[in-house]
Amino acid sequence: MDTNDDAATRADDVCIAKIEAHVGRTIRRDISRLVGAAQGNIEKAAQSLFDCERPHICIVAGFFIRYAEPPSAETDGLMGTAHLATAFSKLGYRVTVITDAPCAKAMWATLTEVPFAIRLEVVGVDRKQVLELRSRLQSMKNPPTHFIAIERASPGSDGKPHREHGWDMSEESAPLDLLFHEDGWKAPWLTIGIGDGGNEIGMGSLPAEIVENDIPNGALIASTTPCDFLIVASVANWGAYALIGAMARLDNQLKEDLFDQFTGEMEERYLRAAVELGQAIDDSRLDRPGKPQMTCDRLPLADHVAIIEEIREFVDSVGREVA
Repeated sequence: MDTNDDAATRADDVCIAKIEAHVGRTIRRDISRLVGAAQGNIEKAAQSLFDCERPHICIVAGFFIRYAEPPSAETDGLMGTAHLATAFSKLGYRVTVITDAPCAKAMWATLTEVPFAIRLEVVGVDRKQVLELRSRLQSMKNPPTHFIAIERASPGSDGKPHREHGWDMSEESAPLDLLFHEDGWKAPWLTIGIGDGGNEIGMGSLPAEIVENDIPNGALIASTTPCDFLIVASVANWGAYALIGAMARLDNQLKEDLFDQFTGEMEERYLRAAVELGQAIDDSRLDRPGKPQMTCDRLPLADHVAIIEEIREFVDSVGREVA
């Protein structure tokens, strides 16, 4: 590698590290140790997507809240799925989105705004259907190369998925973690987990004591599902946005395609479809049920639009002085 290549690589590293720190900064809770333990994985995950010849990306998302008005999937994870599906489709990648029946309406509604035809797989909440889907995907002529989970609950220490309060979600959540990990089975695809609370698919890659000590109810809810590349962000959707930014920085020739629909306008369209058509909810707390509203993780739309704009700016400017 010559001097110019060395400088360009250093510049990319600086930029992606800046993006990683920005999406992982403290907002409502301190997850700095979770972020630190996963540091460097955004760039690794992005590079892995470029390293395969015929990418087939499966995106798994949907976090159902039973005690909401109405019961529905929360908004976090939905917009991240839509942005990734759009960006990957623009690059010519094959994309399959996977969710379960309780989250299907919200996911379908969000994907109606994606400017590509996206295959949507919906399973019931029982283990048998998930294993049948896994077998079918493995036997495809063009099987998946990557699985990406965004804000998808994982089993905790008792073998059941939980909300952050410790509430059991097993009756309304399919065990889609089986597409990522199961004792005695090795995933034939690379796995990426994106989350923000320690209880999501992929967070099982963290040292257990970090989640147990830093997250309320951590000893119960801490994920037991590991992944190859874990991305931790203050809002799970932001981790997906950081992945798009890292890909755009690593291959400048693809930046125009990756950023074509990665805009604040599309963020609003995805969120509005999720909420108004799909009845996706937010702001679910112990003392009040979540409701359909134009927020994600209790943050207004403007905050999420700003993150997209800032990632785009970082890709164009941060680290250029190094090169």
